[in-house]
Amino acid sequence: MQKLVRLSIAIGGFLIVTSLILTGTIFLISMNIIDSEIFTNPAISSVLTIMFLAIGVLDLIAGIVLLMKK
Repeated sequence: MQKLVRLSIAIGGFLIVTSLILTGTIFLISMNIIDSEIFTNPAISSVLTIMFLAIGVLDLIAGIVLLMKK
């Protein structure tokens, strides 16, 4: 049961970080600070994909560490 709680905390942390990034991006687009056409550029899209994958992998590692820690 303890491991399930730790896993849910790790997944929740990942969802919070992802939602903060997406909310910040939407805020910057709505305030016309950044242009939404930037995200249609294939180079930028691939960088963002790699960034989200890196965050996911780091969160997975953190979850595994939390599961292994007693």
